[in-house]
Amino acid sequence: MTKKFVLRLFIAIIVIFLIFICYSAISIWSFGNKNQLVKTDAAVVLGAAIWEDEPSPVFRERINHSIWLYENNYVEKIIFTGGKSEDDEYAESEVARDYAIKNNVNSEDILIETKSKITEENLKYAYEIANEKNLKTFTIVSDPLHMKRAILMAKDIGMEAYSSPTQSSVYKTLNSKVPFFFRELFFYIGYIFSLPFR
Repeated sequence: MTKKFVLRLFIAIIVIFLIFICYSAISIWSFGNKNQLVKTDAAVVLGAAIWEDEPSPVFRERINHSIWLYENNYVEKIIFTGGKSEDDEYAESEVARDYAIKNNVNSEDILIETKSKITEENLKYAYEIANEKNLKTFTIVSDPLHMKRAILMAKDIGMEAYSSPTQSSVYKTLNSKVPFFFRELFFYIGYIFSLPFR
């Protein structure tokens, strides 16, 4: 191989990688607007931060959206996800459950998992609980920019999953959206490249 050929090959790889990054970025951004309002067995609400015994604003909007789906008969059950950090007294899912019950969701229609720390675990443990309860179809609830990666992960573990992002995300300004967007882009690309090794 000549040096010229190696240089051209290197440039080609860089260009292809940049095209992939741009395609992924557009895909993440546009997918956030995809709201698949179909009737499913359960909403799976992806965990987020809590403030002592209250959901953070981000988590609250996710919970509120799942309650809206429940009240409008798009889902029969709600599965809240999210574990407990060392500094927290309650798991994220426990706080979400209590909030939902206070907002007129029947406690019998709520399921929780309390072990997960990351998105993939949110979905994995929720799916395990769902299988025990014979739930087959799922509406995934999170922030718009999180949905592309979440749906890909859900389908990879075997879930029949549909996207329903929050319609009132707290990520409204560019100052809040841009960092979250680039974080999601980084994790999405990382997940794609990790797939052959799973």
